[in-house]
Amino acid sequence: MTLMMFRSQRYSDFSISLQLSRKLLLGFLFMVTAIQEASAEQRIVEHSMGSTKVSGTPVKVVTLFQGATDTAVALGVIPVGVVDSWVQQPTYKYLRKDLADVPHVGLESQPNLEVIAGLQPDLIVASKRRHEKIYGHLSQIAPTIALETVFDFKDTVAMMGLAMNRQQQANALLQSWKNRVADFQQRIPQKLGEQWPLEVAVLNFRADHARIYLKDSFAGSILNDLGFIRPANHPQGQWVVKLSTKESIPTMNADVFFVFMTEDDPAVKRNYLQWTNHPLWKSLDAARNHQVFQVDEVAWNMSGGIMGANQMLDQVYEHFGLNPVM
Repeated sequence: MTLMMFRSQRYSDFSISLQLSRKLLLGFLFMVTAIQEASAEQRIVEHSMGSTKVSGTPVKVVTLFQGATDTAVALGVIPVGVVDSWVQQPTYKYLRKDLADVPHVGLESQPNLEVIAGLQPDLIVASKRRHEKIYGHLSQIAPTIALETVFDFKDTVAMMGLAMNRQQQANALLQSWKNRVADFQQRIPQKLGEQWPLEVAVLNFRADHARIYLKDSFAGSILNDLGFIRPANHPQGQWVVKLSTKESIPTMNADVFFVFMTEDDPAVKRNYLQWTNHPLWKSLDAARNHQVFQVDEVAWNMSGGIMGANQMLDQVYEHFGLNPVM
């Protein structure tokens, strides 16, 4: 073999070897990418009823409580099925535009399993508080995650973000919330001076009783984040106290009352007037100092989601004469 022939053969062998190496490298990269994608496509979501494997990016989501419906819309997903709203039925006004054509699957407390199954969802978002007894049936229809409560909006955002493969959007929503809370915390002491922090109570009147919503409730957790304080006599580890008799009115006492109720219900309005005209009511600090303020029941209680929380925060900003930061 001549030198020229040897060199030609060597270059040919090197070219073949290089081509093989490239193919092996591409194959290896493809395999790594496939493994990474598979890992991202399949997620184990730990929740109050156990753990659920969710694949891909669910696009057909059924939400079975108000906060989940709110959160899905906030994350950029229009559910294929939702439950009826508690008031402003069948859909809260602030969500009507987004949910105009979305089918309803019944009440939050009693969703229709047959209707849900007919929607062929990729994911169902439920809550242990409402749906513990039917969780097994729901999980047979589609992968189902269950939040512990219906009003812990930050947990709802985080869990739904993971389940729906929208962690980036979820993180952005939660960071925006933190930024707004920090802004309020910085500005409110400058506004109120020595009056801050204010002691508050969130009150709700029903047709036959009254309620105090505590620190662990939806509105209570938001006010707690913002730096408001609660009366020392308010129970810990609960989200609401039901008051059946007017003799319990003194337990409401605080510097400021934020009151919500269903205004268009005559029985509710009648009960509210009876309680607030009672001599014990007139002795309360907030009542004596004209610090009783009626607020929007949807934003402050019924919504249960991140969008509702931001609406409530907007209203708190406005109440104290501060321009909301977006």
